[in-house]
Amino acid sequence: GAKCVNQIRRWRSDPFNTIVYTHGHIDHVGGCGAFMAEAEDAGRPGPRVVGHENVPKRFERYNLTNGYNVVINERQFGQFKGRGYDLAGHAQFLPVTTPAPSTTYRDTLNFSVGGLDFELRHAKGETDDHTWAWIPEHKAICAGDFFIWAFPNAGNPQKAQRYPREWAVALREMAGMGAELFLPAHGLPIGGRERIARVLNEVAGSLEYIVTETLKLMNEGARLNDILHSVKTDPDLLEKPYLRPVYDEPEFIVQNIWRLYGGWYDGNPAHLKPAREVALASEVAELAGGPVKLAERALALADVDVRLACHLAEFAALAAPADPAVHALRAEVFQIRRNGETSLMAKGVFGQAANESRKKAGEDV
Repeated sequence: GAKCVNQIRRWRSDPFNTIVYTHGHIDHVGGCGAFMAEAEDAGRPGPRVVGHENVPKRFERYNLTNGYNVVINERQFGQFKGRGYDLAGHAQFLPVTTPAPSTTYRDTLNFSVGGLDFELRHAKGETDDHTWAWIPEHKAICAGDFFIWAFPNAGNPQKAQRYPREWAVALREMAGMGAELFLPAHGLPIGGRERIARVLNEVAGSLEYIVTETLKLMNEGARLNDILHSVKTDPDLLEKPYLRPVYDEPEFIVQNIWRLYGGWYDGNPAHLKPAREVALASEVAELAGGPVKLAERALALADVDVRLACHLAEFAALAAPADPAVHALRAEVFQIRRNGETSLMAKGVFGQAANESRKKAGEDV
């Protein structure tokens, strides 16, 4: 936040009038306190802060689950601090200096600042509190995180519910605005009416396909596991620079659609009221001839079926949680898994598992 303020002050010294939260994620609101502090230091009122009516509720949830959010952000971003991600390692997830919106709205909100008109519109997508803005004079759209130059973040496995169907509807609406300038919150802007419409419609179509195929199988009574291995996105689409699965990925979106429309029961009756994981793992390890043999089998499978290998490695570690040999093998399996992934979310989870076992095996991490 302070860096943004300083950069703006290099070319203009006028007081800040209005800040619009596109949504309540901390990388979009966490720096707002710097703008308020700058106004306070100058002895003038702070800017008005505008956001959807669900933003304050999000802030309440963040504070209610602060410990959980700190843990998952460390898992998701902690291994990437060298790349400039400053989203992990903080004791307080939502910075205490982050103000709640002073002005909220439900569906739309129009206002003018400095003679320029802004039209705010609410739609669900990555969050339930998302805002995108239309600036008629410039035929410009400020899209927030509805577009991130990667496959839509509609499935994050460690975060609250996403809304891929509504996300696609919002993108279709944006595509029909006739915008000449498109400004996402992450990544480069896009110029040109036809180019903007084409990109937005392709991203919308990719989400619509996953939603349609997942709901079709759900309506046929399929189990979640079968759906996960059945719904596949066209690999050619994933090669496009704005649909690469480098942050989120289609498989996670399938999971999120199931959660949104179907609840948490995955269709496997053994999972409804499951045994303790350690009891199941110990039984499997005994059948395999012991935890070390099971872990060795996991590593042998890693280059053939890494998904299956991870299950066996996890069983072995649960059955022998203090065995350095087992953890050395588990670390190898999950490192292989991490190296083969494309999304930051998968890399974060599997990389942390590998590092966890390296520590238990006595290695320096």
